Amino acid sequence: MIYHVVSNEQWQAALAKGFYEAPSLQLEGFIHCSRQEQVQGVLERYYHGQHDLLLLHIEEDKLTAKLLDELAPSVNENFPHVYGVINLDAVVNTEKI
Repeated sequence: MIYHVVSNEQWQAALAKGFYEAPSLQLEGFIHCSRQEQVQGVLERYYHGQHDLLLLHIEEDKLTAKLLDELAPSVNENFPHVYGVINLDAVVNTEKI
């Protein structure tokens, strides 16, 4: 299982489109995700003070896009990166943060 933080607005847009596409896909070529033990650090570093957030629970085996674990030099940890849109059937749960 991998995880991705989104605003409720972004998730509603994804449901309307039929897939999820983070802005980072266009900017960096992939969607940033986390392992369960990395989620809290990601929330603290990048989402402090933000509200109306959801945590997507993504089943790796259901992804249609390529998934790679890659080093994030800023924290010296490997993180899962999805190289393409996230198909909605790979999202098995959404959790309000």
